[in-house]
Amino acid sequence: MIKQDTIKLLRECDAGIKMGVASIDEVLGFVNHKELKDSLARCRDQHEKLRAEIEGLLSEYHHEGKEPTPMAKGMSWVKTNMKLAMDDSDQTIAGLMTDGCNMGVKTLSMYLNQYQGADQKSKNAARKLIDLEEKLTADIRKFL
Repeated sequence: MIKQDTIKLLRECDAGIKMGVASIDEVLGFVNHKELKDSLARCRDQHEKLRAEIEGLLSEYHHEGKEPTPMAKGMSWVKTNMKLAMDDSDQTIAGLMTDGCNMGVKTLSMYLNQYQGADQKSKNAARKLIDLEEKLTADIRKFL
């Protein structure tokens, strides 16, 4: 049970990181305020660093990462591009990113509860990702 829960949790973390990085990359070119741009870029870099850690843990179990579902990617892309087409302000971007982070925290928390048999390393990785999402939300709140 530990091995399967560990692999499932790590794969969900990997998909979440990929979704987060893609979302940041999608909006970064629209950002005007340097502080917001720096916060997003820093968060993306931290996500990438954690992704490498998670991929290392997955490789110990001879498994690969997971892509976000096409439905989730598509819905995110449509929402982001429609909102940015109507208003590409930093406030809109901060709102989109806050919504995404909140969804990530909710989903990752659900997976932590669902895969309770996962090993401590994978649980710590999931908690690190949750912390990154919560920190970004706090950092960009002033742009809402």
